Amino acid sequence: MAAGREMKLIEIADGVHAFSGAYELMSPANEGAICNLGLIVGNEAAAIIDSGGSIVEAQAFLAAIREITDRPIRYLVNTHMHPDHIFGNAVFRDAGAIIVGHHNLPRALEARSDFYLQSYREQLGDELMKGIEIIPPSMLVDERLELDLGGRKIMLRAWKPAHTDNDLTAYDTTTKTLFAGDLVFLGHLPTIDGSLLGWMRQMKELAAVEADRVVPGHGPASARWPDALQPQERYFEALAADLRKAIAAGIPLSEAVKTAGQDARDDWSLFDDFNGRNATAAYAELEWE
Repeated sequence: MAAGREMKLIEIADGVHAFSGAYELMSPANEGAICNLGLIVGNEAAAIIDSGGSIVEAQAFLAAIREITDRPIRYLVNTHMHPDHIFGNAVFRDAGAIIVGHHNLPRALEARSDFYLQSYREQLGDELMKGIEIIPPSMLVDERLELDLGGRKIMLRAWKPAHTDNDLTAYDTTTKTLFAGDLVFLGHLPTIDGSLLGWMRQMKELAAVEADRVVPGHGPASARWPDALQPQERYFEALAADLRKAIAAGIPLSEAVKTAGQDARDDWSLFDDFNGRNATAAYAELEWE
């Protein structure tokens, strides 16, 4: 979404709409619009999935929603703590939405709020940071929670540490559409801010969700399920194998991260931005297996 342009939502299933974020780092040029967002419309109300990476993006999202439906936005589901998914929360709080999140999300946001507000001011600039508040959810999901939009039920599920320690998915039972948040990446390299092993352990459980399509946190707005899991599964397995080999050979972290996962470079956008971080986080975890 370029500055000054309207946001386009595409209908990926009956009453289910999505926006595709750019395969980029957050910047003034993209207004923080780098993750996928969702809208689910029921007979009585609507729910949205994530709020975007700036107030500007969130306002454009709200305007796009109002082109589709005038039903009240009853819920805003935050899939996890990262700024590209939650910096627009204030817009939807002010529109009357109840913010819903993983039971770990309030603690995670409290721990990182000062850092997020400072570091992203440097990244996005003062203008785009105007109005941004770190707003925790008021409705928490311990394991599972059902949201009723009137003739349409959304099943929320809290996951164990994977991409983060506060990952939440939303499943529209009417169309069998899964909003996976950043538990699923396509095109954009997956990023590990939780647990590589935890993510890998939960892949089969995630694949067992009986969805027809998935909206990943980053990537095409709709992809076939569970086929969409295969690219990141291959990447995780290769990264873990490379690091285990390095650890067994006594290669220090500083050297191991230079080569781990490198065979996947051509398969992903933003590989050089995130693979080193992934390898660093995973090395520390795998050392203690």
